[in-house]
Amino acid sequence: MSDARTPAPAGDHDHTPTVLDAALREAGTAFGRLSSAVGNVWDRLWEGHLADTTRRPRTTLTGGRGWSLHRYAAVPGAPVVGNPVLLIPPLGAPDLAFDLRRGNSLVEFLLEHGRTVYIVTYDAAFWRGRRRGLETWVDDVLPAAIEAAHADADDAGDLHLAGWSLGGLFVLLTLAAHDLPVASGTAFAAPVDVDKVPIVAPFRSIAEYTGGAIFTTAYRVLGGFPAPAVRAAFQLVSADRYVTKPITVLTHLDDRDLLEQMEAVDVLMHNMVAYPGRAFGQVFHHVIRGNEIARDAVHVGGRRVRLADVEDPILLIAGADDGIAPVDSVRKGVELLTKSPDLRFEIEPGGHLGVLTGRRAKTHTWPVFLDFMADHDD
Repeated sequence: MSDARTPAPAGDHDHTPTVLDAALREAGTAFGRLSSAVGNVWDRLWEGHLADTTRRPRTTLTGGRGWSLHRYAAVPGAPVVGNPVLLIPPLGAPDLAFDLRRGNSLVEFLLEHGRTVYIVTYDAAFWRGRRRGLETWVDDVLPAAIEAAHADADDAGDLHLAGWSLGGLFVLLTLAAHDLPVASGTAFAAPVDVDKVPIVAPFRSIAEYTGGAIFTTAYRVLGGFPAPAVRAAFQLVSADRYVTKPITVLTHLDDRDLLEQMEAVDVLMHNMVAYPGRAFGQVFHHVIRGNEIARDAVHVGGRRVRLADVEDPILLIAGADDGIAPVDSVRKGVELLTKSPDLRFEIEPGGHLGVLTGRRAKTHTWPVFLDFMADHDD
């Protein structure tokens, strides 16, 4: 038997990678990044922006003293699925946090999954209402908006409520205070226990030293908490990101999605609004200074409202890197919501805004939220 082997046809030999191959690949990658960077810079200069922050179309249904209820237009071709959703923005931050930009919007995500989506908004006159306090939301705005959205949805079932930050606390307090047509409540980054919020400690110390007089005098004179101060508070928690932002931009000129996200967040920050005087006073004295929600002893409209009285399914979502509502601050709600028939606590990637609408929210936070609602659809 011969040991001779049939020679392989020319061209069939395994190609062994060489230093030249690696260099060519790196050069191709570098050229691709450079091309993307040039395109992004050109679009920014020519168009004036990169992110598409056009709001999803919506119809105003009703409203009251400075607030309005809207229904977003359905996505063509998307079948209606599950119960409707009512989104609750917080004080200070505009409602566009839920609809940040095209390609990264919680509103868009819900609509594409067939949900009917409502949202409550507040006009400029509302924020100038010095006498508007927490009871305005808990006893007036949210109950009225919930009933109106439920009536508009007709036979679509009870509502899923979802609030971000202080809006999440409004959801919990409203459910504790009223019996409403609600299927579930979700609180994104809601700081239930303010003792666990590091940024609050210096202000609390000053308040204790002055008996709270310095802050009380300030918000009474100003009529509330000014929008620039609200914006500064958000930026203070993420000061390192703002300091390094120019470097991040320059080193990621080829990353269109990142540049669009940063631009959209800038739009959000420049649209911060002031807190009404009485509401800020109550938040400061009862929530920040007294930490009454964590002690289940907050008073709204002259009566005690306890999270232990909430009897609806509740989902609490904390941001892993949140400096305004740290994980332990949100987790406190698990101890208090003792009557909830289905209480869930999740930690997802992102900071205070990022956990709601960061670039990773669409693959982490939003599916968790969607699954929770699906479990409690009629």
